[in-house]
Amino acid sequence: MSTFDSTKSSLQDLLKGICDGKIQLPDFQRGWVWDDDHIRDLLVSIARSFPVGAIMLLETGGQVKFQTRPVEGLENCDNQKVNPEKLILDDQQRRTTLTQALSLTSPVKTRTSMGKRIKRHYYFDIKAAVESPNDLESAVIAVDENRQLRTNFGRDVELDLSTRELECEQLFFPCDQVMNSDEWEETLNTVAPDNFPLYMSFRKDVLKPFREYQLPVIQLQKETSKEAVCLVFEKVNTGGVQLSVFELITASYAAEGFNLRDDWFGSELRNVDSRKKRIAKDPLLENVEATEFLQAITLVQTLLRKKSDIAADKSGKSIRPVSA
Repeated sequence: MSTFDSTKSSLQDLLKGICDGKIQLPDFQRGWVWDDDHIRDLLVSIARSFPVGAIMLLETGGQVKFQTRPVEGLENCDNQKVNPEKLILDDQQRRTTLTQALSLTSPVKTRTSMGKRIKRHYYFDIKAAVESPNDLESAVIAVDENRQLRTNFGRDVELDLSTRELECEQLFFPCDQVMNSDEWEETLNTVAPDNFPLYMSFRKDVLKPFREYQLPVIQLQKETSKEAVCLVFEKVNTGGVQLSVFELITASYAAEGFNLRDDWFGSELRNVDSRKKRIAKDPLLENVEATEFLQAITLVQTLLRKKSDIAADKSGKSIRPVSA
């Protein structure tokens, strides 16, 4: 009997499920790490109706009971306290990106390609998008947390979109209104009605693809064994932003109800002390990394097994080696 289903879902329904707390993350998933360039590229791909990959979900309610957490950006929302119906096993980075850029009015906490942390709101330049549909990359702009674009080391305001009226007058459409633009359109019709025909072309060419976008969905059923879930998680994370050995082992332990990440880094939320900080009190161990610690544990465990083998089989034929 198959333990998974393959289907499609609209981007709009998936984002609603995430924002309602019905779709969350297993707590062992790594944090969101996409930079500003990746975000822009993804927005353009959706606007052009390009395929961006499938999402893999795990149905909850089975024998595998992971700790869960909301998609980043939704941590303080009351509706995220519900028990989720599905968990994201693969494609977390894209789903988090689209949730933050399209569904939240707060700035996206991302970073530059060089790793500098920044906060950005994303917009489409309506005129540029309509006049140059084959160059949508140039039509996507990012402004700071105040919805301004500054030059001259922040001294000069080159573009000010800090109010809805300014957005409409200058024809810059906020990506957080992509799925429902009613309120934005009302303001446009009030403050700049002459711009409405151009906006309607933009709505047909750019907004419509977002609202009609369909995503392939692979859903593991709740009857899937924990061994199968962990194996699938490992296989689907061998490409893209690869998970470390520590993160993959964290997933395996999570299926047994143990949070390896909390144990190593600590968690104020769950009142767990950091093992890393505890062992770092010894000067010889202060720079030990997570994978090195796991290697040491593995060596000790296999040494104990070897001693057990020796005691049980004096011939030495079935003695296992000590290895990590």
